Amino acid sequence: MKNPLSNTDLFKLSALLFVSFTFFYLGKRWSDGNQRILFFSSYTSSRTSQQNGYVSHSANLNKSFDISSLISQNQSLASPYIVPSPATVDPLPPPPPPERFGIVNEDGTMSDDFEIGEYDPDLVETEWNGDRNGTEATKSFKITRYEMCPGSMREYIPCLDNVEAIKQLKSTDKGERFERHCPLNGTGLNCLVPAPKGYKTPIPWPRSRNEVWYNNVPHSRLVEDKGGQNWISKQKDKFKFPGGGTQFIHGADQYLDQIAKMVPDITWGHHIRVVMDVGCGVASFGAYLLPRNVITMSIAPKDVHENQIQFALERGVPAMVAAFATRRLPYPSQAFDLIHCSRCRINWTRDDGILLLEVNRMLRAGGYFAWAAQPVYKHEEAQEEHWKEMLDLTTRLCWELVKKEGYIAIWKKPTNNSCYLNREAGTIPPLCDPDDNPDNVWYVDLKACITRLPENGYGANVSLWPERLRTSPDRLQSIQLDAFIARKELFKAESKYWNEIIESYVRALHWKKMKLRNVLDMRAGFGGFAAALIEQKFDCWVMNVVPVSGFNTLPVIYDRGLIGVMHDWCEPFDTYPRTYDLLHAAGLFSVERKRCNMSTIMLEMDRMLRPDGHVYIRDSIDVMDELQEIGKAMGWHVTLRETAEGPHASYRILTADKRLLHA
Repeated sequence: MKNPLSNTDLFKLSALLFVSFTFFYLGKRWSDGNQRILFFSSYTSSRTSQQNGYVSHSANLNKSFDISSLISQNQSLASPYIVPSPATVDPLPPPPPPERFGIVNEDGTMSDDFEIGEYDPDLVETEWNGDRNGTEATKSFKITRYEMCPGSMREYIPCLDNVEAIKQLKSTDKGERFERHCPLNGTGLNCLVPAPKGYKTPIPWPRSRNEVWYNNVPHSRLVEDKGGQNWISKQKDKFKFPGGGTQFIHGADQYLDQIAKMVPDITWGHHIRVVMDVGCGVASFGAYLLPRNVITMSIAPKDVHENQIQFALERGVPAMVAAFATRRLPYPSQAFDLIHCSRCRINWTRDDGILLLEVNRMLRAGGYFAWAAQPVYKHEEAQEEHWKEMLDLTTRLCWELVKKEGYIAIWKKPTNNSCYLNREAGTIPPLCDPDDNPDNVWYVDLKACITRLPENGYGANVSLWPERLRTSPDRLQSIQLDAFIARKELFKAESKYWNEIIESYVRALHWKKMKLRNVLDMRAGFGGFAAALIEQKFDCWVMNVVPVSGFNTLPVIYDRGLIGVMHDWCEPFDTYPRTYDLLHAAGLFSVERKRCNMSTIMLEMDRMLRPDGHVYIRDSIDVMDELQEIGKAMGWHVTLRETAEGPHASYRILTADKRLLHA
């Protein structure tokens, strides 16, 4: 019988089997590790004309995965703001690849021939590369339990209470002593600021608008000076706030109604959403605007009435210590829809109106300046002369005097540059140079010039509240940002991300049970965290901080109807101790540790945080060990949690609660 297979056929079959076995063996061996050979295929479904991508590999036989979304995402490059999905990932993610540890020799090779000393659990040492100026350095510091500061530091604000630096000032004529003079590097806060004797958990909002515990702010100077003006009174163990002010002794509500009647376009909580109150006293103006859906940045210097901002914050009203002196305030251009000054004791016409020019910089195009002061209504010679100077200055600024009634005068800022450009040649003050950046505010001197408005109208055409909270503003397109994808999509992604995160916090961590009123977001981005708290109906306000180490997104934050400030976290913040119920920091320490010591920031956080207050730090895993040790050394109750991405995610959440400590 003839052999059906010739020698040639047998050779071909043997070769085919050998090649098949070889590929199977190699594929199996490659797939056993973390790397895998991936086989892609595509086909056209009989039910649709769209082409879908599928992926399979040897470790998941007979399974296919839809990667069409991955293919579409590959069309865009990554943005500088990482917005991971908060949704839970697969329950069993692959283990991380093995890491090799050793010592890198001078020639660049790694050796595992080294010795490890004995571990002392009472001593924690950490190396830190780089100082606050970004220069290369190697430091080691020991984290031991921090001691309490002396009782005299209960209201200590490091950059405003630097007595030695203030003594060395060449001049204080223009209010220089009220500006920031921070301790030198290495001489800052290194202890825990104590609470006053008898300190109690603050009265919750909205009751706190009308009363606070005396022992929490044990100072009666304002009662003695301003009691007759209906600011504040003391009754037993509480301070009471009747709601009056120097120019509105009959109450803030009546005063606000009067302003709205004077200028019908001033619609509180709609067209007017973000306000600044200069020389705010105990912030009753801002406190009574809150129910009208208006958020007010109440500011005042730490002067003879030094505790007025402390009272405002204890009441649960947004406030900061700040002064009109020689530098720009840390707020962006076109930030405020209305700026209010009621007997704020500022000479707006001095030095060619340089202080009113700063108001003009911060005032939104078409915004209003409301001035309630003696020159408006008194007929004494000195006051009438001051009124003439104010009229002359505001005319040269192209402001329109919309209404003067009783003791209030209201001006409106122009909406474009046409009036400025049509002034007579040589008119003072001049327009600022075209290359002047009006949003550059950190330690920048005041400029005696008129800030130009953007020719494209950006900043002037914001939506009405509350639509503006969710609307991506025009200035999103003009701020400096290394974004390689559509900025509006980036804005929406951040908003969606934080909405889902806050929803998960409410659901899993019971945030609604936390008595949150004063909140600080230490790295705010576009303000998505603050917006999410509003969407979730939290009865709180958020101070959005934009660090100087990143991109300046403050204009976007204000255009959304939120408030915020520029700050360098390598320096102390201008607020009183025990200000905030919640400190939130997302991705802050992994950035700032390249510039300054993380314990410096953590000690400042402890100073600002109220006893029984909360800390949420969302950051990379490689900073968490050190942050935990610092938190424990400060007496915080610290917990480290996984994110929704699972145990192999590169991020962790550190939560902490502050205990009440006394000196």
